[in-house]
Amino acid sequence: MKDFIFDKNTTIFYPQNIPLSVQHGIDIFLKDVEKVLQGRPKLTSEENATFIIRYADKEDDTTQYPEGYSIRFTRTNNQTIMYVIGADDLGIVYGLLHISETYFSIDPFWYWADLPPTPRSAISIPTVPYDSIKPAVEFRGWFINDEVCLIGWDDVYPPTKDTWFPVFEALLRCGGNMVLPGTDLPKDGIHAELAAEMGLWVTHHHAEPLGAEMFLRAHPREKPSYQENPMLFEQLWKEAIEKQKNKKIVWVLSFRGQGDKPFWEDDPSFDTPEKRGALISEVIWKQFELIQEKVEDPYCCTAMYGEIAELYQQGMLNLPEKVIKIWADNGYGRMVSRRHGNDNKRVASLPSTSESGLHGLYYHVTFHDLQASNHLTMFPSSSGLIQEELDNVFKHDITRYWLINSGNIRMHTYYLDVISKMWMNKEVDVDNLLKQFVERGYSSLHQEIIDIYKFFSECTIQYGPHRDDKAGEEFYHHPARIIIGRWMTGKGHEPEEKLIWAAGEQAFYEQVVWFHNKCSEALKSWTSLLTKAETTMEKLPALEQQRFYDQLLVQIKIHESGCKGFVSLCDAYFSAQNRQYPSAFVQAHLALQYYEEGKAAMKKSEHGKWENFYSADWLTNMDATIYSIQTLRSYIRMFGDNPDYFIWYKEYLMPETEKYIYLENTHREPLSDEKLANALLEYLF
Repeated sequence: MKDFIFDKNTTIFYPQNIPLSVQHGIDIFLKDVEKVLQGRPKLTSEENATFIIRYADKEDDTTQYPEGYSIRFTRTNNQTIMYVIGADDLGIVYGLLHISETYFSIDPFWYWADLPPTPRSAISIPTVPYDSIKPAVEFRGWFINDEVCLIGWDDVYPPTKDTWFPVFEALLRCGGNMVLPGTDLPKDGIHAELAAEMGLWVTHHHAEPLGAEMFLRAHPREKPSYQENPMLFEQLWKEAIEKQKNKKIVWVLSFRGQGDKPFWEDDPSFDTPEKRGALISEVIWKQFELIQEKVEDPYCCTAMYGEIAELYQQGMLNLPEKVIKIWADNGYGRMVSRRHGNDNKRVASLPSTSESGLHGLYYHVTFHDLQASNHLTMFPSSSGLIQEELDNVFKHDITRYWLINSGNIRMHTYYLDVISKMWMNKEVDVDNLLKQFVERGYSSLHQEIIDIYKFFSECTIQYGPHRDDKAGEEFYHHPARIIIGRWMTGKGHEPEEKLIWAAGEQAFYEQVVWFHNKCSEALKSWTSLLTKAETTMEKLPALEQQRFYDQLLVQIKIHESGCKGFVSLCDAYFSAQNRQYPSAFVQAHLALQYYEEGKAAMKKSEHGKWENFYSADWLTNMDATIYSIQTLRSYIRMFGDNPDYFIWYKEYLMPETEKYIYLENTHREPLSDEKLANALLEYLF
């Protein structure tokens, strides 16, 4: 049979009265076709159609498992007919998106990476029957968490359909079927409704069990104690169940304190693991029973995260057998308990291979911890580490549920791509995946770009002894602001408690030395990588230059400028300790300039539809760092240039012929911090 030719003359049929999820899938597919063929094929009756979309019949020799699909061909009246046959609603959607990617070359991240398809007059599709593979993971999706860029990018709060639709579309294209849409967004937002409308399973945050309203929002004058107010808690849970009972929900059962913390921080009477485990078990069983009253065979899970994981491993939790236990990484890619302040026990966060029951995964490609995490830049370790860790996850039979913390999508496409291939296929070759990823985005210089991606994770700062102790861009900001605050408030030489996790329990001065050395050493690598990236970008076509900048170079620049800024900040501190205040003033000024370079680099990638994308950078918060250093620069000027703010000008900058004869009424206008620092920079350095 000859190839099927998909062109403007192709006629399409699909059933009437289809669910919204299928209609969304068909609309996405037709837009894909229109982008490539520069026109839409006509809709027609089933008898006259050459491209038919339908559900599978039991008699069909096609894929029958949930979400599966088949592609078949027949020859009728000298015409080849192509069929997309879905086992169910999502099966049809995935079948259409498979055709989009495989034959129309629509990239799963076309929107987020600005990858327009190549226009063509016709698409030739081999008439070879195809059956989809069953995904390696049953529930697979993204947690759109700490999504400040998405929030700031949208003029309306909570974000509108225009923001959320491309997120959910990309997830579907990656084979995902589940989403946790946002963090603590207002319940009247469109996010959860649209996700459900597009056929996705919706799950919940472990701090918002069952997707219920936070207790203190609903009852601000009541004590958030289940022991004292069980009926109030249960009423919130019942309302959430009633609202969602007819939707595709993976229910999260949990009990944490308000503000996502252990509940006993607000109720110290629970002072033993036995008491804490007993209450959490009681609550989870109650939630499970309430759901079963309204939903037949519900899918339920609970997060083995933080204190709950510890209690479970101590044998203090009693959970229903059907509940999926969700195991979490530490935010840096390892399946161990996360660091809390300076406490880093690294307890294994995996079930034993002999443990029965259902198991799931919560994994980060982006993280926010006020220490060394990545938020504006991609995962700081290699894809090899992710592959090794997720291979081990499979060995522990964690295949029921994977929830990937995906943040703001745009800066994390590479690692989201890698993980989506794993949740579909289980076994992958990450080197080959990187090659394919780069080839999808660029027409040439593939090996050079591959090398830059690989070198990126080699450049990130190794701040601790473990392989995953690799720093994202928050490393240059949160510790820097802690150092500034500690310096300006003059608290002495004892160790800064908030820096012990990285620099150890040594004198504050030595802690600053530690950060200076780490950043100085890394700066050499980042500077080299930046030069290589800029040289590579110049050789790319114009449109690909912008893509390369937005997807990769801006992240390198954030790291490189952050390293330079932190080094200069530490230099300023050392000069100030030696009472060399003019030098400290200039070095603080240099730090400010370097951090502003990082801010400017992000601004440069805010073009077209991306206008204001980084405007709500409230987590890494470059603006807070810049403000802190501006304040520090003014503070340093107090040591020697105060009270007239003319002393340094007179000592270092005023011509010798004027120093002893000038008149105060004509030569005493103080220079701004900016002007004085720039002038002193030329004189002192």
